[in-house]
Amino acid sequence: MRILGIDPGLRTTGFGVVDADGSRLSYVASGTITTTHLDKGQLPLRLKVLFDGIREVVGRYEPDAASVEIVFVNVNPQSTLLLGQARGAAVTALVSSDLPVAEYTALQMKQAVVGWGRADKKQIQEMVRRLLDLPGLPGPDAADALGLAITHAHAHTSMARLALADGVIGAGSGKYKAGRSR
Repeated sequence: MRILGIDPGLRTTGFGVVDADGSRLSYVASGTITTTHLDKGQLPLRLKVLFDGIREVVGRYEPDAASVEIVFVNVNPQSTLLLGQARGAAVTALVSSDLPVAEYTALQMKQAVVGWGRADKKQIQEMVRRLLDLPGLPGPDAADALGLAITHAHAHTSMARLALADGVIGAGSGKYKAGRSR
């Protein structure tokens, strides 16, 4: 399964692509999509750059699934709204490419990758480097995106095993056997 992780940001959106074969992970690609060349007042154009950039990444690497970081609330409400719009452009690009999209908080990603929910950027970069056997540290936004892809690889495998063991019907939407879990 090929997984695309997206770390949304209005100035810089990170992306990371990994192949998951059971518990074995392989690095495919990573990088960033930036809007810093545009004036801050050109929000619609910046969102279009993010949308088009993600569509280009999807077309180039042909992932089977995507994972995106869930927006957290900042102290500054304006920043939260802008980040939410960048995230919306990212999710829309993924869904319009017919990809299933999983969502994880930064805490969930940090726990899955580093083992500690308050890990800093350097710790995430180092663990992503180790997990994917990279020759050097990925940039912070790309590392977060790769971390989201890794998180989904682990969560997807675990959820698939649970579904088989417990007789869960369907994917997503909370469809459980007999309408409840054990």
